[in-house]
Amino acid sequence: MSGTSEGPAPATEIDRPNVTESEITTSPRAESPPPSSPSAPPSPSYRSAPSSPSYRSVFTAAPLAMAVVDREGTVTGANTALATLLGRDPETLAGAVAADLVDLASDTRVRHAYQELLRGRRAGLHCTRRLKHPEGHALWVRVTVTPLPADDEGVLLSVADIGDHRELQAQLRHLRMHDPVTRLPNRTLFLERLTAALEAESYEESGTGRIGLCYLDLDGFKAVNDTLGHRVGDQLLAAVAERLTRCAEEAGRARTGTPLVARLGGDEFALLVEDSTGTEQLADLAESLLDAVQAPFDLSGRRLSVSASIGVVERHAAGTTPTALMQAADTTLYWAKADGKARWTLFDPERNASRVTRQALASTLRPAIDRGEFALEYQPLVGMEDDRVHGVEALVRWHHPRFGTLTPNRFISLAEEDGSIVPLGRWVLRTACRQARDWQVEHPDEPPIFVSVNVAVRQVWDSDLVADVADTLEETGLAPHLLQLELTESAVMGSSGRPIEALKALSDMGVRIAIDDFGTGYSNLAYLSRLPVSVLKLDGSFVRGFQYEERAAAPPNPADEVIVEAMVQLAHRLGLTVTAECVETSAQATRLRRIGCDTGQGWLYSRPVSPDRISELLGTPGVQAGVGNP
Repeated sequence: MSGTSEGPAPATEIDRPNVTESEITTSPRAESPPPSSPSAPPSPSYRSAPSSPSYRSVFTAAPLAMAVVDREGTVTGANTALATLLGRDPETLAGAVAADLVDLASDTRVRHAYQELLRGRRAGLHCTRRLKHPEGHALWVRVTVTPLPADDEGVLLSVADIGDHRELQAQLRHLRMHDPVTRLPNRTLFLERLTAALEAESYEESGTGRIGLCYLDLDGFKAVNDTLGHRVGDQLLAAVAERLTRCAEEAGRARTGTPLVARLGGDEFALLVEDSTGTEQLADLAESLLDAVQAPFDLSGRRLSVSASIGVVERHAAGTTPTALMQAADTTLYWAKADGKARWTLFDPERNASRVTRQALASTLRPAIDRGEFALEYQPLVGMEDDRVHGVEALVRWHHPRFGTLTPNRFISLAEEDGSIVPLGRWVLRTACRQARDWQVEHPDEPPIFVSVNVAVRQVWDSDLVADVADTLEETGLAPHLLQLELTESAVMGSSGRPIEALKALSDMGVRIAIDDFGTGYSNLAYLSRLPVSVLKLDGSFVRGFQYEERAAAPPNPADEVIVEAMVQLAHRLGLTVTAECVETSAQATRLRRIGCDTGQGWLYSRPVSPDRISELLGTPGVQAGVGNP
């Protein structure tokens, strides 16, 4: 038996430079003559053709180009077909070195196999070679070398012209590697070229060692297809391809090397810049692409306008892969779409890291609830008149095994998106109520404090919040008036139906309802009067304007104080209490107290702390500035 080993396939058109393709038998002959020794008799002389007259006539008249080669690699005889194929005088072939005639020595692997075959240690050799014809054109041939019978002591070399076959292969490859609508390279050829560009030998010895990619998607193309049909859509794609190609050619004239333009599918195109000189080059190219696409198109009497979004990636070729580069380009294209379309966006590693982190958090959020990775901290709500802790806001923390302790702004939006806010919110509610009840038992001589828990509107829609609260209060033994539920102003004001009914049911139960971040959302005061709300929490942006210290970076804004005073008076007239968020200085507390604000919350009193720290504060006669801070 004999096996074969294939070398790399030859390249065509915009593919890699031409290389040879070799197919070499690997099995030794069944009966190999022993190697010659000094005592062995001299080898017999070789004839110009096989010894049998019948074989000699076949050899001479055969249309297949053939030659007999001795064990030293010298041609001892060749037929006319070989001379004609190689463009040589038949008389010059006898005595020639066979390896030089058909290029069996330039490739190490082929040369070794050929030498082994001459020594009788291989059963055959098959390879494809690219020869130079004396007339100057390339000649592709299939070379086969096989041993002659033992009596002839040589090998038979046969050579077949495969030029037509290779041309057909090249045509089929072109069809397979190009888009029929735009005639541009398709995704397969683009990725093949990208892979080759990222191979070390492509950039280590020459060039800049960098690579760039513009990943383009048409804005509004679907509308063209849906309204005018796919024929017009294909015409538009072809016209876009022409403009992108012109942009690439202009960029190539300005710098060394023309970017490769490809259609990756649908309305997506890509331009590959090998040996890029930096982000400035890619930015200039992206700008020219945007301008080219945005100019109106005249197609079959129709004037069409579209725009493009482009993701731009530029980096060192070393250390990256085709998959990583395409993922970065796809992500950046998404950013360009999300940022408003009709623009190009440069890949930002920090933004991408944030996206990757967000995806990692989203995938582990639900299991983290079951694993008990969440904990609560509490921030005091302090009375402005008596400086005593009246209540606390429960703030959830995620002790992530990889990313450390995460605050709610890192994961609450994710929980709302995937629905895990329901089990997480239920856990927060029960944990906070249980803790509030524990404080009440630990400090029987102190007025009981309430606990405030944040609630998302999705908790109302996706679960029975009223039943959850009722069950929790019964389970923990906490009085309803010691539980406060906080919802953002935009969530409450923009809701109707079931959310409002749930809030009314909770209010009737005795639970306090607070509107968080008041003053930044809808601010529909007429609607506010009809809501079952008992507390307004003023957004911290108003309180931050109360800067009365001499070292303040900016003078106080009187309008902030006027607005806060008006909201406090309005709330009191509606029977509501007011909590000011983000109280950080004594001066702010003094002004809020004068205005009539009921409670304050902020770092002046305490940062969010553990339950034990809250217990210590409950034992003090009053919370002075910074007392609760660690």
